[in-house]
Amino acid sequence: MANILIVEDEKNMQDIICEYMHRGGHTCYAADDGVDALMLLKNNPMDLMALDIMMPHLDGFSVCKMAREMSSLPIIMLTAKSDEEDKLKGYEYGADDYMTKPFSLKILPAKANALLRRTSAAPADATGNTLSVGKITITVSFSGAGRMVFCV
Repeated sequence: MANILIVEDEKNMQDIICEYMHRGGHTCYAADDGVDALMLLKNNPMDLMALDIMMPHLDGFSVCKMAREMSSLPIIMLTAKSDEEDKLKGYEYGADDYMTKPFSLKILPAKANALLRRTSAAPADATGNTLSVGKITITVSFSGAGRMVFCV
């Protein structure tokens, strides 16, 4: 179904998350740290990333920010950091959702599926300028002044 990148330095948690995602028909790629995550993201097409924050070498906030520069894939932060400031930072850096540990292993795949449905419902054309859903087509272009122009 979808390629999901699980970025988690705790091996047991990584294995459990991957198992639940596999049960949902998804293919999982796993990374133990932020550096490996960015390499996997760069070299493999991913549809969604579940990302821990506290990891060796490169933290999840940095990975989220760099991943957002490379891709628009949905990102779910999975972390023990539950302070409001941490959540706001996650969203500021590009996270689509934020789950604090411990979290429900039934809710995570449900959230992932909801994000995947929303992001893959309207595939872009080869140039990335046209989105179609049913009888509605939206074409995005840029005017000479750098403004976006939407044509429905």
